Amino acid sequence: MKKHEFYLQRCIQLAKNATGNTYPNPLVGSVIVYQDQIIGEGWHQKAGEPHAEVNAVNSVKDKSLLKKATIYVSLEPCSHFGKTPPCSDLIIANKIKRVVIGTMDPFAKVQGRGIQKLISAGCDVVLGVLEEDCKELNKRFFTFHKHQRPYIILKWAQSKDGFIAPATQENREPVWITNSHSKQLVHKWRSEEQSILVGTQTAVKDNPKLNTRLWEGKSPVRVVLDRNLRIPQDSHLFDNTIKTIVITDLKTDIPPALKKENIYVEEVDFSLNLAKEVCKILYQHELQSVIIEGGKQTLQTFIDANLWDEARVFTGDCLFKNGIKAPSLVGEHPQKEKVNTDLLEIYKNKK
Repeated sequence: MKKHEFYLQRCIQLAKNATGNTYPNPLVGSVIVYQDQIIGEGWHQKAGEPHAEVNAVNSVKDKSLLKKATIYVSLEPCSHFGKTPPCSDLIIANKIKRVVIGTMDPFAKVQGRGIQKLISAGCDVVLGVLEEDCKELNKRFFTFHKHQRPYIILKWAQSKDGFIAPATQENREPVWITNSHSKQLVHKWRSEEQSILVGTQTAVKDNPKLNTRLWEGKSPVRVVLDRNLRIPQDSHLFDNTIKTIVITDLKTDIPPALKKENIYVEEVDFSLNLAKEVCKILYQHELQSVIIEGGKQTLQTFIDANLWDEARVFTGDCLFKNGIKAPSLVGEHPQKEKVNTDLLEIYKNKK
């Protein structure tokens, strides 16, 4: 099994090359091995382009070795026709008899059908190697398909004395708590997720752009909670450069700034479980992940509803002495790392 784990780890490593680029598809890596030597490898790079298994098979120089080789893949080979043909058919057509799979695909059109097709064709299939690692690789994809909601990442920065904002703010500009290294890291995170959400107060006070200007990559869909449509119409959020979803409980008298092609107004009842209602809307928009970068009220709404998967908390090298207290997470043991002068703590929701 150790040998299988070594090659599956390589599959995971390859798959991560495409983080943020494969939505709505999962991250998948594949390795082909003959006599303990890797003779081919590949990963799924972008939705609509060849899958990992196709790229791995195409990279093998001597195709006659395939019928004697073992193919490793981090996620069950697909069995259906989408934008590309089924990878299980490709494996069978190339007479690859040994297939080692990290984990089953939760997508309704697959869910074991690829494995069954391989077994029916006489392939020797091993399932569940580094399964938890393979599920972690596609935590967004698994959460979306199993729980019908996006993978939720809470993110905030706080001062050394536990405040996320000072008591007063002079203009519509963010008050920076973290250093430039942490800011760039946050923009990298944005490029890896499908959406980013803030509340009304953050949008009004900070006038954020919520894009990836400090990192190369696609900007996430912007989502803003604006119950009474109070956000100024000249806000960066309404510049029409990025798809933006405005969640409100007023759908009449929509201002001109919200009638643009790239802006979607969604109505919910704010008196209900707001976090749950937001998740429904993001699921309908087929968004597999969201970073919540809102203020304390928005963040606490998701914490209190227990609708979050991880929290990324920066503590900057500054003191506010008073202001808005940071949200509270109870009973978690975070992973800690330094980002220059900042402390980054990453919490996982085990409930």
